[in-house]
Amino acid sequence: MANIDLRVTDKIAWLLSKPKRIKIAVGGRGSSKSIGVGDIMLMLADHGERICCTREFQNSIDDSVHESLKQEIDRLEIEGFEVQNNNIYSSSGGEIFYKGLARNITSLKSIAGVKKLWIEEGESVSEKSLKVLTPSIRSSVKDNLNDEGDPPEIWITMNRNSRQDAISKKYLARAEQSLERTGYYEDDLMMVVEVNYTDNPWFPTELEQERLDDKANLSEDEYDHIWNGHYNETVERAIIKKSWFDAAIDSHIKLGINPTGAVVVSHDPADEGGDSKGYACRKGILYTDIDEIIAKDGNEGCDEATSRAIAANADLFVWDGDGMGALLRRQISENFKGIKCDLRMYRGSNEVEDKKAKYDGLMSLGSKDKPKTNADTFYNKRTQYYMKLAQRFYNTWLAVEKGQYIDPDTIISISSEIKLIDKLRSEVCRIPRKQNGTGKIQLMSKKEMKDKHDIDSPGMADCLAMGEEIPHVTKENVTREFVSLW
Repeated sequence: MANIDLRVTDKIAWLLSKPKRIKIAVGGRGSSKSIGVGDIMLMLADHGERICCTREFQNSIDDSVHESLKQEIDRLEIEGFEVQNNNIYSSSGGEIFYKGLARNITSLKSIAGVKKLWIEEGESVSEKSLKVLTPSIRSSVKDNLNDEGDPPEIWITMNRNSRQDAISKKYLARAEQSLERTGYYEDDLMMVVEVNYTDNPWFPTELEQERLDDKANLSEDEYDHIWNGHYNETVERAIIKKSWFDAAIDSHIKLGINPTGAVVVSHDPADEGGDSKGYACRKGILYTDIDEIIAKDGNEGCDEATSRAIAANADLFVWDGDGMGALLRRQISENFKGIKCDLRMYRGSNEVEDKKAKYDGLMSLGSKDKPKTNADTFYNKRTQYYMKLAQRFYNTWLAVEKGQYIDPDTIISISSEIKLIDKLRSEVCRIPRKQNGTGKIQLMSKKEMKDKHDIDSPGMADCLAMGEEIPHVTKENVTREFVSLW
């Protein structure tokens, strides 16, 4: 096959440079990932290797890469292949066959002699499938005894979707900084390459027309997801855009602001025992610490959150009281005993605050002549506080990206030192609105977000919304040991 016109880009070819257990090609549309890896699989099958091609959902052979491999055999005019309805055989002894993961994952345990497993659309693979898949593809006893060749490899082609997808969490998370800087990543386990349409010398004219049309008509976030291979950080009807969030990273430095003001700490206890618990700490407009507290239960998580708040010299500690958080009042009171700090239980399900006040901010339903009140605008307090947060992000974007003068007290700054900033971005930019019969602005509930968009509970984002609470007092004028708000 040496003189055959393989459509393997230079970046994809790098994956052939050495053996690795995991090899991933990730990027956007038109990058020739699938064609390039498909040509490599055909080449390896022509050399006698047995190859399994998989994807998470494959109800029939029509859902597999079988047709594209068949077309490549025809285009390349390769001799020695026998294409059947469900398999491709090579006269050299090689074979290509197909498996779906979601419904047949246990069948992979019986696969013997597979030298390459190719996962197409890796962004769709579930954690359950991945747990069974990786240990199932291994060297045979004969290979181990005789040291014949390299161990089996798992090749993955994928677009980015959510940072919470199984392969993104297990493999891509550690590679992202290197991929952004150089386009390549390698460690002892894996090789990862970032490949986009700009890396494809065979990028067709019809796709270029489509790309230009998308650039002109889609949002920047949508375009970057489709063509530049970025994560899909937002969902339909999301209230905060990715570009707004990115503008807020170190915005106090970008705008030359020295953050001052009260220290506010917020905590989301979560409703499931083993779930991570949200935590956030801000001084004035600057969030210096946003994190997930890993704890066995809500009480342990609460102790950690209050301890960190005390260490931060908090003026206000606020926690989510919708759910199990309502049971933490006594514990929080005890933990802050003798410490001057406002304590406040936040209930997003409550009615809106300042009902009669006029609202003319983001997504205002009224007009300048007939502004709506808060009560007419927001479905509940949770919506009201998230819209306050959205307004801060939008104001920051106007100041940083558009150069407009904005009152410094109305923006937000997220420290770039926060370790979970990428996950935070994904949470913040995936809070969607929903329609209701009243015409008010309403957000999807956590259950609806999970059921409709497979979005996990946004604990850190909720802490930012709760962080819109304002202390009634500061340490300078507190004269009592404890403020009871119940």
